[in-house]
Amino acid sequence: MARDATRFVISPDQSSPAVVREMLIARVGAQGDGVTEGEHGPLYVPFTLGGERVSASFEGTSDRGRLERVIAVSGERVAPVCRHFTQCGGCAVQHMAPATYAAWKRDAVVSAFSARGIEADVAALVRVDGRRRRAIFSVRRTSAGLLLGFHEAQSHDLVDVVECPVLEPRIVTAIPGLKVLIAPLMSARGEARITVTATVSGLDVGLEGIVRKLTSDVRAAIAAAAVKFDFVRVSVEGEPVYEAIAPFLVFGATDVVIPPGVFIQAVAAAERAMVDLVIGELGSSKKVVDLFSGLGAFTLPIAARSKVLAVDSDKLAIAALANSVRKATGIKPVTTLVRDLFREPMSALELNEHDAAIFDPPRAGAEAQARMLARSKLKTVVAVSCNPATLARDARTLIDGGYSLRSVTPVDQFVYSPHIEAVAVFRR
Repeated sequence: MARDATRFVISPDQSSPAVVREMLIARVGAQGDGVTEGEHGPLYVPFTLGGERVSASFEGTSDRGRLERVIAVSGERVAPVCRHFTQCGGCAVQHMAPATYAAWKRDAVVSAFSARGIEADVAALVRVDGRRRRAIFSVRRTSAGLLLGFHEAQSHDLVDVVECPVLEPRIVTAIPGLKVLIAPLMSARGEARITVTATVSGLDVGLEGIVRKLTSDVRAAIAAAAVKFDFVRVSVEGEPVYEAIAPFLVFGATDVVIPPGVFIQAVAAAERAMVDLVIGELGSSKKVVDLFSGLGAFTLPIAARSKVLAVDSDKLAIAALANSVRKATGIKPVTTLVRDLFREPMSALELNEHDAAIFDPPRAGAEAQARMLARSKLKTVVAVSCNPATLARDARTLIDGGYSLRSVTPVDQFVYSPHIEAVAVFRR
């Protein structure tokens, strides 16, 4: 570790001493923190860049410091785009220049595959022009009023959000109304959560952690606030309490009504980019199985040209997809199946009834299903993942089963965060 000075200070709670160290940052790590080698291993300092000399304070034996000052500034540092940056825990790298940022995100995918012994042909980062259409806010009552926002990094403290450049503007604009909606429903202690989804028909709001019983008076108050602030639906603990118009999204050319709390891709533009990549790789496949299909973000666009079997464990998502298929026009037949692919993956025999497969699992990946895919005779498999580490693990399984990895394309769905989507293509 490069260090010019060390001194002791008292931490903000005045309870424990902290050591302030001056150091040279070697690189930016996978989570967006600057990294330097200490005497006992790596040390991490958030909001720093490779080549910068900084001072940072470390409490106790923690290997993660708090940035005190940037002494020598990197030419790759830029001004953040949000007043809450460095306090709000949502963004990690608003201080990084665009070219450096794109290379850092791509390198995260390259490194994940390299760790599995895979030399992947990783394309340049796909940047999309879009903002997140879903936000999950935490809410807490304090003596100064209601706080609504996101937690600080590695803290239980809340940042009362007044702006957010990564969210759709209509979600940010709705924050005052969300406070009015939830204020009478909260206790003096504890936290509640508000999930806001920007749908085609309007804002869909879900409340969790509410202590008030849903009496007729409470339901009437919720409805009155929803009408006042133009929320199309309000649900409490997953139960719709008020609905003016069914909230829906469009996948391909088909409207799909969104059940409360069901997974959707964060950014519509990123979703479209990934759909285009997937469809381009499926080519002339006549029968496709969509594993971990959810609401059908891939299923329905694929169905414009191919028969599709959509499989997912989420009963609400599959029911919504099946209902939209019944009303859809201009698509090939779509069959839906509720099945837990972690516990009961599609077998190689079942998979062989199709020409190609796509799988888009949660962050844990699709380890069991990848083993079955590796035993199948499918000519094409396309993987979509929000976790390069588990994608690389599943890729290793497919490669060992006889597939060749043709390409990996990172897609920047989660701007300014360490998270990244990727689309990987495998062929026999």
